[in-house]
Amino acid sequence: MTETRWLSAEERRAWLAILGVTTLLPAALDAHLTALGKLSLFDYNVLAMLSEAEGRSLPMKELAARTSASLSRLSHVVSKLQDRGWIDRQPSPDDARVTNARLTDLGWETILELAPEHVERVRQMVFDGLDAEDTRRLADIAEKIVAQLDCSSWIFRDVARDPELPRPTRREPGGAAEGAADDGGSAA
Repeated sequence: MTETRWLSAEERRAWLAILGVTTLLPAALDAHLTALGKLSLFDYNVLAMLSEAEGRSLPMKELAARTSASLSRLSHVVSKLQDRGWIDRQPSPDDARVTNARLTDLGWETILELAPEHVERVRQMVFDGLDAEDTRRLADIAEKIVAQLDCSSWIFRDVARDPELPRPTRREPGGAAEGAADDGGSAA
């Protein structure tokens, strides 16, 4: 049996800060969006992911990956958003076994209405307290953590589209750094 690798004081400090961000920030953003538009942060993220997708449409499986949701949870939320007229579902034109979620015109108008205030709230809660170097370091560190969790995460596709952005790396158990994805950052 291996010995427990306890956190150092500095690692514990960093861990508690990450834990604080991952619990406090979503709750604060959720409360703000609920007050603005009677939708949760998760609902907003579903709409936002569709708004950024080509044709404002994604296969449900891809949408689940982008929102870190199970297909069951996503299906429930998409049904709720469909009842509000913001999303519809349709079979994929490429594969009838695949269901696509598509942002409707009303959903698009909703995201356009909410996005400015949401982005301002994100700016106030995250970026206004950081300088440009802090923001760069935050992105570098967060990408490294994501790469440790899922080196083929959809977030690395932006890196593939923009060669000027640094490629995130993750540490292999032996300590060697490895690129986040072998295919330029995109995942199938």
